Amino acid sequence: MAVITKLFARVDAILFDLDGTLIDSAPDLGAAADLMRVQRGLPSLPLERYRHMAGAGARGMLSVAFGMSPDDARFGEFKEEFLLNYERCMTHRTFAFDGVQALVGQLEQQGLPWGVVTNKSARFTDPLTRSMPLFANAAVVISGDTTPHAKPHPEPLFEAARRLGIAAENCVYVGDDERDIVAGLSAGMGTVAATYGYLGVAADISQWGAHAAIENPLGLLKLLA
Repeated sequence: MAVITKLFARVDAILFDLDGTLIDSAPDLGAAADLMRVQRGLPSLPLERYRHMAGAGARGMLSVAFGMSPDDARFGEFKEEFLLNYERCMTHRTFAFDGVQALVGQLEQQGLPWGVVTNKSARFTDPLTRSMPLFANAAVVISGDTTPHAKPHPEPLFEAARRLGIAAENCVYVGDDERDIVAGLSAGMGTVAATYGYLGVAADISQWGAHAAIENPLGLLKLLA
């Protein structure tokens, strides 16, 4: 079912980033990094210290927990330990943002297919989405390693459109990070910035070039009315 809108000429499908857009995974990501601190005799840090870097995955969490960058000689070792910790706890505290379940329910009622395009590797994306009833009707799930490229490259978005059998220019992509908008624009999709996600303190959404921005998930429906 095509939706004709004022903002977007035609919408045949909605694609979403995962972390920070559909789900709040910061509590589990932060817990995985914080466990590493505690096991090394360092004091635990509050979740809010980790939250704004949750969109950066292992790189962001290790930066908060240890002030570590990917250039550090120990980064690879610490990253794998973090990923193992996260793999064990990634469904313990992660939940959908308020309004997301209602949003996807409305999309389904309108006959609009929806799916996920994330930079999270399939090692985590697949078990996480399988564990959450929210994703039972997702038409497509593309992980960071599904294609040879990750966002901000547009190929993951093109792959999602191909699997849906829908022209990329008739899709809208919603994400909470600048790389999401860059990828969406490069793919010729409509783009929506989710401002309720893991925006860093220096984020300036006005510079991203998104077609629109929403302050909560249900705000997307107003763009499709």
